[in-house]
Amino acid sequence: MKSKTENGVDFICCQFQPPCCHEMATSSHHFAGKRSSDWKFKLILGIAQGLEYLHKGCNTRILHFDIKPHNILLDKNFCPKISDFGLSKLCETRESIVSMMGTRGTLGYIAPEVFNRNFGGVSYKSDVYSYGMMVLEMIGGRKNVNAEASHPSEIYFPSWIYRQIEKAEKLNLDRVIDDGEEEEMTRKMVIVSLWCIQTIPSKRPSMTKVLEMLQGSLEALPLPPEPLLSSPGPAVRSPKNSSTTSPVTMQGISEHP
Repeated sequence: MKSKTENGVDFICCQFQPPCCHEMATSSHHFAGKRSSDWKFKLILGIAQGLEYLHKGCNTRILHFDIKPHNILLDKNFCPKISDFGLSKLCETRESIVSMMGTRGTLGYIAPEVFNRNFGGVSYKSDVYSYGMMVLEMIGGRKNVNAEASHPSEIYFPSWIYRQIEKAEKLNLDRVIDDGEEEEMTRKMVIVSLWCIQTIPSKRPSMTKVLEMLQGSLEALPLPPEPLLSSPGPAVRSPKNSSTTSPVTMQGISEHP
């Protein structure tokens, strides 16, 4: 993938995907129990690598603004490909905060600051939030908000799984995990995701840090503050807008620049 400007017009050039590609959400049946944590981890790692490339690897930073299972394509080798850049925004890599009117994204994955600027400035950290919500959905095999849950504590999945991690309880997800190594891998993915969905953007890791945490040890991962439920309004598309610059600092976990 490349970003370029020609005659004053910005372009995003994507790799052609053959008809055999299909959406991750439909092909995985929302990651029901028959899928192993190892399989999920490879997908989660691959998507993180793709997002890091959008944020740092292109000559112009690309903010996607609609990361969700339906926008992840899988090729014949089940390699994830980020798709649908209809809501994306280009900005210079030195620009941390972008100016944007209205709200972009899909309900359930939108970062708090995208629909309410009181939470902070809109930046690449907004994609990090969407990534975290998507990963939790993959791990749990369910939507993150379920108003019909049998118990009030299970309505917001991130808070429910946080309490299980905090109490060091055996994870009770879409299936029973008996293997110790798989349990450790799942806990790591959950903790990284919980860092990604922190309400304050500056407390979320960059995708570079996400990759470092995913590939590191579970023991090195501190547990973040418990996530809060934030419910944005309906998703809408907004026109192209100008961008501005403002610094963003990382708080909560150490991160290399």
